[in-house]
This record gives sequence, C-alpha cells and structure tokens, in this order.
Amino acid sequence: MELWVVFGGGVGGSGFFGGVSAYSVLQSELRASPRRWLVTGAAGFIGSHLTETLLGLGQEVIALDNLATGHLANIEAVRNAGSGKLTFVQGDIVDLEANRRLCEGVDYVLHQAGLGSVPRSIKQPGDSHAANVTGTLHLMTAAKEAGVKRFVYASSSSVYGDDASLPKVEGRTGRPLSPYAATKAMCEVYAGVFYRCYGLESAGLRYFNVFGPRQDPNGPYAAVMPLWFAALSKGQVCAINGDGSTSRDFCFVANVVQANLLAATSGHEEMGCNVFNVACGAKTSLNELYARISALCGAGDLKPDYRPFRAGDILHSLADISQARRLLGYEPTHDIEAGLKEAAAWYLSAVGG
Repeated sequence: MELWVVFGGGVGGSGFFGGVSAYSVLQSELRASPRRWLVTGAAGFIGSHLTETLLGLGQEVIALDNLATGHLANIEAVRNAGSGKLTFVQGDIVDLEANRRLCEGVDYVLHQAGLGSVPRSIKQPGDSHAANVTGTLHLMTAAKEAGVKRFVYASSSSVYGDDASLPKVEGRTGRPLSPYAATKAMCEVYAGVFYRCYGLESAGLRYFNVFGPRQDPNGPYAAVMPLWFAALSKGQVCAINGDGSTSRDFCFVANVVQANLLAATSGHEEMGCNVFNVACGAKTSLNELYARISALCGAGDLKPDYRPFRAGDILHSLADISQARRLLGYEPTHDIEAGLKEAAAWYLSAVGG
C-alpha cells in the first residue's frame, strides 16, 4: 500500500535555467497555465531536481518514490521550492493498481524511477529487470489507460553497447554490454510498441553521465564524481578503472531537467515516439576529470590508483545532440566546467569537506 503526503504550495519561484530561448518560452507558458505532473523516483537525484523546478514554476506535482535508493531528505529540500502543489507518495512502480491511481488526471509523466548501476545489474540482474522493465511496463500501461499526453522516461547511453562509432547517434546502437543496458533497451522497445498499438506518445532520454547536487555520495554503487570528491577532499587516493584515457560526455543535472520538460511539451510533428541523447556533445577523459576535481578539492599532486577495466563498461562516450536541438529546442546551459563549479560546494559539504 502506498503512503500519500500532501504539501501546500510555498511562495516565490525559481528561474532555474534562464537564457535558453525554447526553455524560457516554456517556463512562461507553464507559469501561465499550470499542468499536473507525475514524477517517479522523485526522492532521488534527478527526480528531486525535476520536482524542484516544476514546483518553482507553479505546477502540481505527484512525486512517487519507494525510497529504495531515494531519500526523504531530498523531498524535504525541495517541497517549498515554489508556489506549486506537491503530493508525495511512497509506493512502487511495479504496483500496477497504484500506478493507475497515480496517473488519474495527469498531463505528463516524467519517469525516473528504477535501479541504476552497471555493476549492480551484473550482480543482481533480476532486480534490475523488475524495477526497470516490469515497473516501466506497468507505468506505461497506467499512463495509456489514463490518457496521459506524453510519457517521458529515463533511458541511458548504455544502450549504445559495443557500437564503437563516435559521436553516438540515436539511430545506431550496438549490442548491450550489461543487464542494465538491456533493461533500458527493452524500455525503448516497449515505448515503440505502446505508441504503435495504443497511441501513447513517449520520449526516451538517453542520459550521458549526469552529475550535480544531491547525487548520492554513499553506497557501493555511487557514481564517480561524488566518490572522487569524497576521497580527494580528505587527501585519499581514488581509483580509476583502466589507464584514465576512457572518456565520457558528462552532463550537469540542469541540462537534464531542461530536456525532460521540453520533451514532455514539445509540439513538433516528429515527436510521436522518439529517443534523444541528453548530454553536452563534448567528451572528457577520466584523467582530465580527475585533474579538475583534484584542483577543486585542493588535493595537490595526489596520484590516482589505476585498476583493471571494469566489466560491462564502454571505453568512450560522446553524444550527438542535434536531434534534441532540432525537435526539442534543447540547448545545454552548463558544460562540464560550469557544472563542476556549481556542484563542487554541494559535493564537498555532503562529504564534510
């Protein structure tokens, strides 16, 4: 059984991302005409940022999380972000009947819930499948029954698998290299089937290494940035899998929020059912990232510990974001340097640095 907690709207608003034409227009439209949104995984990293921004725009938000990896502290941190109305529901997306209740009267679904981490999926593939595939299937079912206008869901750059070509283009993928990648690929398959069979419009957002405030620095599957900030701020050696030449297209969470809201509301005729790379279109090697974080932490010339390459990971990742630009009006507001500077204070405070 799910637990519902309703919060009244706060005061004021937050112009979280100014300066982007399509997004600025959308923000004005949403303030003038509030909608009802369901955000799953709302107590997690990306979900809490989506919730915060929507509340700042005066929207009504139903925030769902089973708290398996999310934290109530994230909901508390954002619940007074603006004049919107927040209803927090502790429940699970695998519960079809609960999903049906949640989707009633909802305009847009922003689906972020699931189990991340390639290593976790290799260790526990069944758990990843249940959360990421079965949960998404049940939520899609509820959304199409409720007549939701568009279903936006978190996919992943991991769907590119063993395709070695760069940059990554949406229409060209390889074989998945982990159970996690397989679950995200299957979600995209189901989205296509639900559009062809039922007319449910959807947008899959292939995230590329998202980072920013409220990214969990604890636990065995923490992402590389919070782990490195934690280690380097304390003068501890941190590990790099491989020789450090491995590269990623790191994307600050502000860019991800922008992409979600644009994907939900875009009126482009090609939207129907589509997938989009969400990144900056620039690659950074792990050695370069280490040097940037080391400088922000004042770690001096502390050298990393190079270890064997990790099973299931890809060597290089770089996104072509032209499709998101063309159909959504997406334009990143933060490159990796700007994102790190904005996030550094939070990372350091989170680890007591």
